[in-house]
This record gives sequence, C-alpha cells and structure tokens, in this order.
Amino acid sequence: MNAPATQPHQPPTIPAGQHDFDFLVGSWRVEHQRLKRRLAACDEWEHFSGTSHLAQFMAGRVNLDDNMLELPAGTYRAVTLRSFDPASGLWAIWWLDGRHPHQIDTPMIGSFTDGVGTFYADDTFEGRPIRVRFLWTGITAQHCHWEQAFSTDGGLAWETNWRMAFTRTG
Repeated sequence: MNAPATQPHQPPTIPAGQHDFDFLVGSWRVEHQRLKRRLAACDEWEHFSGTSHLAQFMAGRVNLDDNMLELPAGTYRAVTLRSFDPASGLWAIWWLDGRHPHQIDTPMIGSFTDGVGTFYADDTFEGRPIRVRFLWTGITAQHCHWEQAFSTDGGLAWETNWRMAFTRTG
C-alpha cells in the first residue's frame, strides 16, 4: 500500500493592509497642537504633551492604545480601538474619551496608500453635520504624525484642528 502524498504546509495568507499599524506598536511621547475653537475661524493653537502605548491583538487585526493627554485644563485618559476587515481591506478607528466613558465616537474608516493613512467619517459638531478626516504621515521607526480636520462642505475645504507628533520612547 502506498502512503498518501503529503502537502507541504502553507502559511496562512495575510491580507494586504493587516499590518498597516505595526509601526505604532510600543510607547510614544506625543506633542499635541489643537485649535482652541473649531470651525470658528480661530487661528489660536494650544500646545500640550501626552503619551501613547499601543498593543496588538487578534494576530494584528486589532490594536488598542492607551493615551494620556496633558491638556492645560487637566490631564485625562482615552483609548483608541482599531479593527481591520480583511474582506474590504479597510480599518475602522474608534475613540473613547475617559471624561465621557459611555460615549464612543463614530468610527473613522480608511486605509493606507503609499505610506499615508487616510480615514473619514460623517459626524456632527455642535449640532452641525461635518465630514472628519484623519491623516497618518511621516511614518518612520522613531517618528510619525497624525492630524484631524473637519469639513462643513462635504470635503471641498478642510480645517485642520488637531495635530500630533509622535516620538518613540521604548
């Protein structure tokens, strides 16, 4: 009797995009710049520091970061949850602010192309419908940048209202 032919073990296929946030794993010092008033023709920025610590779960398809924001009005914590959908190749990003622990923000949906992560959501701000955009840029092993912008005209014009510069600490 002949033994059945064996097939060589094939590693599982990793969907494109699943490891897009691998650069963010670990500990970071974060320098924030945030407009004092959004969508109010304000050009006055407040500056504050913070930290971020990111860990991955579910083989890299989910990640969670623990953020400490040292605002001039007082320090608070927040969590970012990101989840990758291998069928669509898209990430969803949720924000949970420790000052409002039963309210999770509308998810931002997007992906990375040529080293830039672009994410969008339709939301409201002070009762007005807005489009929100996140951009991840300048990504290296030691540094990266994130920014948030709002649009009141469906994305024709954008007001950048928050910037974060990350520097790896561990």
